[in-house]
Amino acid sequence: MLKREPLPYAPGQNVVSDVDKARRYAEERDRITFNAFEVTFHGENSDHHTTLNNGAWDCDCSFFRSRRVCSHTMAMERILAGMLPTASTVSASA
Repeated sequence: MLKREPLPYAPGQNVVSDVDKARRYAEERDRITFNAFEVTFHGENSDHHTTLNNGAWDCDCSFFRSRRVCSHTMAMERILAGMLPTASTVSASA
């Protein structure tokens, strides 16, 4: 088999394979782990700022301040099921 230096992408070259790879990655959620991010929840009473940093949740709502868990962090855990570090789940931190 002849080996040569790969050529740079030309317009349209390998786009199909990249799209296929992106689709596969999106379906294989276990490839992705969120380590840090921040979101704003538009709650029923007001907006709340929720973050994950180094596996630790934080939320500016009063319920989280007293219990270290809230509907906002639990919602994020449901949305990102299987994509969070194990220590960041409510069951592991509660």
